[in-house]
Amino acid sequence: STVGVVSQQDIQGKLPRRLDSSATMADAADAPTKKRTFKKFTYRGVELDALLDLSTEELVQLFASRQRRRFNRGLKRKPLSLIKKLRKAKKEANVGEKPEAVRTHLRNMIIVPEMIGGVVGVYNGKTFNQVEIKPEMIGHYLAEFSITYKPIRHGRPGIGSTNSSRFIPLK
Repeated sequence: STVGVVSQQDIQGKLPRRLDSSATMADAADAPTKKRTFKKFTYRGVELDALLDLSTEELVQLFASRQRRRFNRGLKRKPLSLIKKLRKAKKEANVGEKPEAVRTHLRNMIIVPEMIGGVVGVYNGKTFNQVEIKPEMIGHYLAEFSITYKPIRHGRPGIGSTNSSRFIPLK
């Protein structure tokens, strides 16, 4: 008995067969070109078309508890007027174009399916940041997409930061 000796047939049986490059190119040309299918958007298991058809009460049941509480306590005049302005801007826009931006200070507005496709200028305390509403934003607040501070950029230390900075020549 031969222990530790591996035959050529054993090796070929375990290794994958390697094709020459001309054979792989021919195989690729023969295969039908598969059209890329995009994943349909769903919010908590409900597709976008169905979301747009839901009544407010049914939609609220899909939201998280904080958003559900906000809707259950009732929408005031300002959020309703924002939705009305977005609806008007979308109606006036030409087909295939983005609607006119609607400016607002309502950072605490919850994004609902009706707002999808609209452009909102969300105030950050200084300027209005343009936010295009996408389906993935449903249930989030407008404020989450308009940052109120300028992120810090760590550069070189300034004068007075450490003792060693005393020896940096001023000019």
